[in-house]
Amino acid sequence: MTRSVYVTGIDRGDGRQVVELGVMEILTRQIDRVGVFRPLVHEGPDRLFELLKARYRLTQDPATVYGMSYHEASALQAEKGTDELVSTLVDRFHRVEREYGVVLVLGTDFADTQLPDELALNARLANECGAAVIPVVGGGTDEAAESVRSETRNAYRAYHSLGCDVLAMVVNRVNREDRDVIAERLESRLPVPCYVLPDEPALSAPTVAQVAQALDAKVLLGDEAGLARDALDFVFGGAMLPHFLNYLTPSCMVVTPGDRADLVVGAMAAHSAGTPPIAGVLLTLGQTPSEGILKLATRLAPGTPVISVPGNTFPTAEQLFSLEGRINAGTPRKAEMALGLFERYVNSADLLNRVSAPSSDRVTPMMFEHKLLEQARSDRRRIVMPEGTEDRVLHAAEVLLRRSVCDLTLLGNVDQIRKKAADIGIDLGDCQLIDPATSDLRESFALKYAQLRAHKGVTVELAYDIVNDVNYFGTMMVEEGLADGMVSGSVHSTAATIRPAFEIIKTRPDSKIVSSVFFMCLADKVLVYGDCAVNPDPNAQQLADIAVQSAETAEQFGVDPRIAMLSYSTGTSGRGADVDKVREATELVRERRSDLKIEGPIQYDAAVEPSVAATKLPESEVAGQASVLIFPDLNTGNNTYKAVQRSAGAIAVGPVLQGLRKPVNDLSRGALVQDIVNTVAITAIQAQTSVK
Repeated sequence: MTRSVYVTGIDRGDGRQVVELGVMEILTRQIDRVGVFRPLVHEGPDRLFELLKARYRLTQDPATVYGMSYHEASALQAEKGTDELVSTLVDRFHRVEREYGVVLVLGTDFADTQLPDELALNARLANECGAAVIPVVGGGTDEAAESVRSETRNAYRAYHSLGCDVLAMVVNRVNREDRDVIAERLESRLPVPCYVLPDEPALSAPTVAQVAQALDAKVLLGDEAGLARDALDFVFGGAMLPHFLNYLTPSCMVVTPGDRADLVVGAMAAHSAGTPPIAGVLLTLGQTPSEGILKLATRLAPGTPVISVPGNTFPTAEQLFSLEGRINAGTPRKAEMALGLFERYVNSADLLNRVSAPSSDRVTPMMFEHKLLEQARSDRRRIVMPEGTEDRVLHAAEVLLRRSVCDLTLLGNVDQIRKKAADIGIDLGDCQLIDPATSDLRESFALKYAQLRAHKGVTVELAYDIVNDVNYFGTMMVEEGLADGMVSGSVHSTAATIRPAFEIIKTRPDSKIVSSVFFMCLADKVLVYGDCAVNPDPNAQQLADIAVQSAETAEQFGVDPRIAMLSYSTGTSGRGADVDKVREATELVRERRSDLKIEGPIQYDAAVEPSVAATKLPESEVAGQASVLIFPDLNTGNNTYKAVQRSAGAIAVGPVLQGLRKPVNDLSRGALVQDIVNTVAITAIQAQTSVK
């Protein structure tokens, strides 16, 4: 599977457009449609994207190409912090990824961006986007070879240490005479390929047309081909003609006052004779030669441009020396030159193989969250949220609706919901609002509930009062197929949220109990902890049930289940009722689901740390790499998940209930908006495969 690629750097002036164009060439060889995303952009046209769009016939909407401007990013980071900035940019990246699958990401340019630690920002964006990284280091023609080698090694270490999947390193614009030595030294010093590109002056040189545009010059002579010439040098005319001619260099632009007709004719004659050919002539002071001189210049060098500016030579020179050529849609020759340079010095076949290699199993919390939203969005379901007047629920509803994660029903007094939403500036759009007290559904729900609970002596009259409760009403909506799942608990207790589900929805045919898991999002992976919220002291059969349910939940959310049945003892080293319970549960799982990878009893360190596993259970296919960790009781599980959450900075997503016929999930009363969004997405995903 081809991966998205993030091309970045360590400083400005690295000429990475060559690499960006070359990588796009490689990607388009592999797949039909490639998206482009530039997280941050300066004001004005993006000429590289215009080139990519023209060359590769991209149909991508330009509005989706850019995350935001540097000014907006700086303001957002200052106001709400880096996490909010990254989250916003990654969300916009995923909009492109949803449509194209593979995306070329054009990293920030380190040019007066006013963003602190820009390298770290690029690294984090690449990680959160799940993209392989190609850092580009600018060699600089005046830098010593050893300095370039050191800078390249340091750049690799910087991105690697920040958790990036570094695909390859590229060193660009090195002295041609140093290129082979640098490449040879770096080949043995880096664990990834390093491609070294020599400086190609024509790529960084502006074209005559670019000079004219930058200076707002008037074009007096010259055709399209002449204006596309590269100005590799600037020669300023002030001396007498014989002396002046000695200073002309190949493809230079002659800069001279407009009244020096002798230098204009002399330069054109030199071009005609090829001693040497020039790029063109730039006249200053707003003066132009006579019509006769211009006609003579045209006969001597047809198509060679002559342009004119009103300013004098000194300020014009300052502007010229600040110009740098850009590869864009108007410079097809530069594009071909760049691709030729890339293909000559980069092993395209090897790089293509590396891009196409399976990505690592690194999963950041933000990646997991985005995956949840994508998976929920792929088959939209309707989720009912009983706490419709709660601010956090309303904010979460807005996010869910804007991102098209699912359809929503909010319960509560409709006027109160609308007023609260208006007060906090939330547009609920197409969200369905239902007041259980006045709904036409209340009577039919009462009849159904009375039937279900008749063995408990529940009458229709009593049921009519009970289903007025928002959690009972919401659960009845799920049972009757009017909603696919329910999420509650931001202001209700766990018992108030899940008791109706136990009474109405009940367990799946293959489950004897309801249990729960937390998705523990660590820095680079997701672990599944069960049961940390429901069953206080499960017996061996129940523990086996929890293990199987947790493995199925893990698999449903993209976590390859490798089950560790936790205990204070590993293998056969311990004895006692607690250890024996775990051992028996492990054997029951093996009998019921021989396809599952499971180890138990096993201690936590042996379950997750390869070095410990190598000592305690060297032959195990689970030890050291467990992804589903089953705790022996609620006391152990609940305390462990909270300890990891608080001490290791993990994000705990859950509890996610499992074993019910249809999904109902409970929120913590301290749940944040993002927690609610995640839980609703999880519930929607569960609903995609729930028992009908």
